[in-house]
Order: sequence, then structure tokens, then C-alpha cells
Amino acid sequence: MDNSGRILRTKFGDRLLHWTMVACFFLVAMSGLSWFFPSLHWLGSVLGPPQLARILHPFLGVVVFLLLMCMFVRFVHHNMPVRTDGVWFRHVFDVLMNRHGEKLLIGKYNAGQKILFWGIMTLISALFVTGLVIWRAYFAMYFPIPVIRLALLAHSAAALALILLVLGHIYMGIWVRGSIGGMITGYVSRAWARQHHDRWYAEEVLSEEETSVKRHS
Repeated sequence: MDNSGRILRTKFGDRLLHWTMVACFFLVAMSGLSWFFPSLHWLGSVLGPPQLARILHPFLGVVVFLLLMCMFVRFVHHNMPVRTDGVWFRHVFDVLMNRHGEKLLIGKYNAGQKILFWGIMTLISALFVTGLVIWRAYFAMYFPIPVIRLALLAHSAAALALILLVLGHIYMGIWVRGSIGGMITGYVSRAWARQHHDRWYAEEVLSEEETSVKRHS
């Protein structure tokens, strides 16, 4: 907590982890897109000349996977399904229309964010495994040609699905006012917390404050 009345939602270490992964992901995604779509070949320059980009792309992919594993450890307990997620699903249209007429019993993350979390975990893991199979410098020689071709197809499909998922994530972050600021500064207003994550606010924020008051009284 701070003295301005805003509440800490995301700690500095978690924000640093998130934004580092975002930077690495975009570098990997842009270089990958430049090879997938000829009209986007100019995106490959983000990693330098073509030969250097082909060397850096898989290594940055490994960095993204390692950061993903750190995020999994940090956030998985907030993203496990709970019974109250059903309330969010029943009112998903109201959520998308930014109508919050009743309490949705949302914890640290809502059901949509949990789907995003597990989707990203699954797709990046698939990219990591298939990326190893097609990595000519170190691993591709251990696999038959048909396996490499299938891995290349799966790698491309997973990459496109992940890019679409991330674009949806960015759109929702912009749509829900205050979300982007919360991920940059770590702090959100009490009104934002009550509106978008009412159960988290009641169970963790208020509970922590009451415990702190009792400790100092």
C-alpha cells in the first residue's frame, strides 16, 4: 500500500518479468513473421541482418520459454479454476460492454484472464518443443525429415495462434481503463479493484489492511 490511497496490485519483480517477456516475445514474433509472410520481410531487421536474425531467433525463443516458466511459478496459484469463475462466464457479455451492475466474485484474475494464461502457457510450450526439433544447428539432425516438417507446421500454427491471443490481450488491456497503468506502475485505484476484482479486493486487500491495523493497535 502507499499513502496516496492507491493499492499495490503487481509487485515490481512481477512487472519486470512481464515486460521483459513482452520485449523478447515481440522480437521473436517480428523476426518469425518476416520469414512467414514475404511482405513483412522488413520486420526481420529488428534482429539485424538475415543470418544474424536466424541465429538470434531460437535463442530468444529459449529466453521467452524460461521467462514463461518463471511466470508460471509466480502466477499459477492465481489462475487455477474456481467455482465463482462461472459467475464471470454468465455475465461475460456485460463484462465486455463494461457494465458492472452486480458483484461477479472475481479474484486476482477473472476467468477470461485465466484462459489467456493457460493459452499462452500451452502455445509457448508448443513453440519451445517444436522449435527444438527444427533447430538445425543443434537438434534437427536427430529427427527424420517428416518429423521436422510436421514440427515446422505446428511451430507456425502455434506462433500465429499466440500472436492473435496476445493481440486480444493487448486489446482488452486497452479496453479496460486502468489496466495498462496498473501494469506499468503496479498500482490501481480502490474503485478499479472493487469494480473489476471485487473478491480479490475483499479477501486480500481489505483482509491485509485489517490484519495490519490489529497488529499496530
